[in-house]
Amino acid sequence: MNPALIAVPAAAALSGAAVSYAAFYPRSQIFGTTICRTVSAQQLALTFDDGPNPAITPRLLDLLDQFNARATFFVIGRFVRECQALTKEVATRGHLLANHTQTHPNLFWLGPNAIRNEMRQCQDALQEIVGSPAEYFRPPFGLRNPWVISTARELAMQTVLWTLLPGDWREKPVEWLTPRMQQIAENAQNATRRNSGDILCVHDGAHRHLGGDRSRTLGALEYWLPRWRDLGLKFVTIAEAVHTTAT
Repeated sequence: MNPALIAVPAAAALSGAAVSYAAFYPRSQIFGTTICRTVSAQQLALTFDDGPNPAITPRLLDLLDQFNARATFFVIGRFVRECQALTKEVATRGHLLANHTQTHPNLFWLGPNAIRNEMRQCQDALQEIVGSPAEYFRPPFGLRNPWVISTARELAMQTVLWTLLPGDWREKPVEWLTPRMQQIAENAQNATRRNSGDILCVHDGAHRHLGGDRSRTLGALEYWLPRWRDLGLKFVTIAEAVHTTAT
């Protein structure tokens, strides 16, 4: 067989694998620099996607208050406009609002103008409702293409991914979800051997509609927050996670 006939599909497969890695792998920096860890092993950044959600976000805010936990909420622009009072409450209670696009599309398939429009509309909603745009951005599904991170940077945002994505959007019971967060506790117990900490990505909303059931997420956090605290973890926003160290 002609070696060239083998080389062409092999090269295409390798190229496809590289693109997949760059687009999907949360800690890939191929398409641009992302934040995917905190600067200290004693810090845990709790991040919530797809809100605000009237069905869960108020209960989540109360739970976070119990543990003096500050978090980052990656909000969808259209929900920000539909839930203006709740969006303001998230900020008023000390949490960081961040950009998760206007409608939660898969940005991998979009070009520069469409990507910018999605980010810009969410920025405009935050500016209008809380008085300032976001400084941090998370792409829906974590997917990037060559224009996503650079566009966020043009809009004065840093892109944030995660170290742990436990899959809380799946229709599974809390008993399934809770052990999938065990890794954070294990990492905290080995903090002396690590120079960075975790970013947890879970969801207080459902991107297709308001009112999504995220009670399993709340239940898992009710279990883990006191345990993580007792292991010495400090709950921080992304802004705190990249600029400060735990004391």
